[in-house]
Amino acid sequence: MFRSDVLADPSPGTPVTLDEAHVQATEAASWVEQNWSTWLSMGLRILLILAIAGLLRTVVRRTITKLIDRMNRGAEAVEGTSLGGLLVNAERRRQRSQAIGSVLRSIASFLIMGTAALMVLGVLNIDLAPLLASAGVAGVAIGFGARNLVTDFLSGVFMILEDQYGVGDTIDAGVATGEVIEVGLRVTKLRGADGEIWYVRNGEVKRIANLSQGWATAGVDVQVKPTEDLGRIRTVIDEAATAMAKDDPWNERLWGPVEVLGLDSVLLDSMNVRVSAKTMPGKALSVERELRWRIKQALDEAGIRTVGGPEPVEEEEPPADPTATMAAPSALANPASPQSVAASPIPPQQGPTNAAK
Repeated sequence: MFRSDVLADPSPGTPVTLDEAHVQATEAASWVEQNWSTWLSMGLRILLILAIAGLLRTVVRRTITKLIDRMNRGAEAVEGTSLGGLLVNAERRRQRSQAIGSVLRSIASFLIMGTAALMVLGVLNIDLAPLLASAGVAGVAIGFGARNLVTDFLSGVFMILEDQYGVGDTIDAGVATGEVIEVGLRVTKLRGADGEIWYVRNGEVKRIANLSQGWATAGVDVQVKPTEDLGRIRTVIDEAATAMAKDDPWNERLWGPVEVLGLDSVLLDSMNVRVSAKTMPGKALSVERELRWRIKQALDEAGIRTVGGPEPVEEEEPPADPTATMAAPSALANPASPQSVAASPIPPQQGPTNAAK
């Protein structure tokens, strides 16, 4: 074995002889000759590991990219059909596929290159136990300090994989409600009803109500007087709904017939008739407004009174005066009155009786 003390620099002022230099050169050449095969073997193994890791990473990433492109082409094919435009949102599918592809590529690269790095360290005869222990402690510390970030990221990954919502959907996330304009792995952007933009962290969302998946329901309550004819009310509402279903764009937004479900409540001064219809997702509010408008016009034309509307004004004749046919009171009606006493005849006076007669 090559001795390190032989190659050590001689002390200052000590001359190096030719024999010593020859010995040192001979031992160095012998040490290199004994270890060059080990170095070459280690270098070739490292290069082979890196080459295989790089090739495997490239293949996996390209496979994931082709899979995502195939998903997008399938969505475009469905979108070209008559029903596809209603069920597939191209922007939503594009962003979702890009997010999924980015996550899968990152995970694949981390796993492949991390495994290759550990294998290289093993080839170099480096003890991996302390390194793995240190990495574990550092990972726990980072995870504890950035637990909110990790929670947001994991929630975003599962949200995208499960397709809970996407771009163009109207959702109620609990902390905010609006239309989804961007979906990310950490935050989701919502456009509120007044135009404001909400930035919602994915980890803070405990429940999600998606108002744009499947179909929606438009419900209208019609309050009328309890004295109105129910059969006539049903007929008027059915006629108004049938006319609405034939007009644009309501013939596309209505996915089923408008149904009069019946009486929802009956009170002393009103009764509530419930009307419902199945609509396109996200169009329930506009259908409710138009349906309410048409039903009100139809009821007014049919003369059916709604609660809260103006009452019909009927002209009534003023009541007759009960004293119009009565005579004015007379003072002579009372026999004790001075007028009656004055008007009564004077009785004849009788003289004194003549005793002599």
